Amino acid sequence: MKKKNTKREYSESREEKLSGLVGKYMNDPSMKEEIKQIDVVLESVKDLYKKKLKPLEKAYRFGEFYSPMLTDADFDAAPMVLLLGQYSVGKTTFIKYLLEREFLGMRIGPEPTTDRFMCIMHGKNERLIPGNALAADGDKPFQGLSKFGVSFLNHIECAEMKTPILEKITLIDTPGVLAGEKQRVGRAYDFPRVVEWFTQRCDRILILFDAHKLDVSDEMKRVIMVLKDSEKVRVVLNKADQIDSQQLMRVYGALMWSLGKVFGRPEVLRVYIGSFWDEPYKNTENIPLFQREREDLLSDLSSLPRNSTLRKINELVKRTRYAKVHAYICNHLRNQFGFFSKQSTQEKLLKKMLEHFKTVSKQHSLPPGDFPDVNKFRETLKRFEVWKFPKLYEGQMNTLEKVLSKEIPALLKILPLVERKKIAGGIDTIEEDEKGGSTGTGNPFGSAHKYSAGVPWAISNQMKVKYNNIFNEQKLTSGGKLTGENAKPFMLKSCLRAATLGAIWERSDMDKDGCLDDEEFAVCVYLIEAIKNGIMKDVPDALPLALIPPSKRSLVKAAENEDFV
Repeated sequence: MKKKNTKREYSESREEKLSGLVGKYMNDPSMKEEIKQIDVVLESVKDLYKKKLKPLEKAYRFGEFYSPMLTDADFDAAPMVLLLGQYSVGKTTFIKYLLEREFLGMRIGPEPTTDRFMCIMHGKNERLIPGNALAADGDKPFQGLSKFGVSFLNHIECAEMKTPILEKITLIDTPGVLAGEKQRVGRAYDFPRVVEWFTQRCDRILILFDAHKLDVSDEMKRVIMVLKDSEKVRVVLNKADQIDSQQLMRVYGALMWSLGKVFGRPEVLRVYIGSFWDEPYKNTENIPLFQREREDLLSDLSSLPRNSTLRKINELVKRTRYAKVHAYICNHLRNQFGFFSKQSTQEKLLKKMLEHFKTVSKQHSLPPGDFPDVNKFRETLKRFEVWKFPKLYEGQMNTLEKVLSKEIPALLKILPLVERKKIAGGIDTIEEDEKGGSTGTGNPFGSAHKYSAGVPWAISNQMKVKYNNIFNEQKLTSGGKLTGENAKPFMLKSCLRAATLGAIWERSDMDKDGCLDDEEFAVCVYLIEAIKNGIMKDVPDALPLALIPPSKRSLVKAAENEDFV
């Protein structure tokens, strides 16, 4: 009995230590400069679309053949995270966990409680917006939902809240995916088609599974068929604290086997394991694993603003390519008309549409993959008088070519600078000591600088909290340090080369005692993440001043003085 209480106390103390972790990840001050530059890129993307692409789309009615013309809301919207899963897997509770509070319209229970789509987004005032009003609001990116009709709009709401995390991401809760044909027929709208619409606009899709319910229903399979080619999908194995380590291993294996069969692709999906709610863990033996998985998931979500910008640029590139092909097709068909018998000429053109596609592809060296579905295009074209389309001029196509070949690549070059500036921006590199550093005997991979005070440490308080949690989960000495032997398994998980890891150890072990304390370990993890994410190409020969913990700068000076004795 005494042992049980100790476990509960340990669980509660760990939870208390990590309270507010979501907010710390999503409100890292180091992201503010990045977000400013992302906003500049988005404004440029918006300007490109309005001035270069939108006039062409309007002239050739592109929006009626493909997707509607984009609005400012489509560019300005925060990244969207779509949550999918069968009923009672914890989707709504997961959102509550991220928000660290309840939201309007929230219902939680073991039965299928969420019977509608719920968009949780940032707003100055807390209010609940019905679906029909939501689709009519030009300031929100949901106008395209109107095409699903009133039957669907009666099953969607938007909850606006003044919560910091919602300034960076918008969360989409969905009805639980049910089993059986009866439930599918009972829906007043096509659930997989609606999911597909959200999938095209979302930046991350989280599929939640309950550790006790791994079965994939028929409707869930239809939804996954919509998602199977998407790189945005991640899986969350929720409520994992309710089973022990042995059971968790078996459940994880069974889940991966099921997902492999349904998705039908060789790549392994990223699965986050944990229990995402605000209650203490029921089973404490896997707490270190749950904490690492939680940190990985929160890091992934915190990276979405930058990834969202890349997605929007990618969508603009795709849209530009489709619009270019669309304009060439319409212009080619227009040129086939004479002065008389326009209606009969159009009917002949519609019958031989595939041949005209091949002709346009050959004349302008356009890849067949950029052409639309011929039957769908033919059906839509019947509604128009093709001879009334305007003439296409070479200058219009040159403008689009310039957008694809010069202006968009120029914007893409700005985004890597955002990441590099986190380390290199404003940091003066320090002269390498001519004598070089000695090899510490504690480096598990085998194989001085002149510092000044007053420069702040590059590792923020929020990052230090994250690194401390990882550090405390390692096998430490009685003096609270991490030896090279005990650090090696953790470092090898990064999959970096041994030589690179050895260099990282050299830079991190600043007092050359063969061990890392919590500050040196923070520098070690920082360097590993920087190289894995492409922010650094290689381990620097000399650490930038801002990466040296202030408490270590005097020690390094003392070591340099000893060299001269």
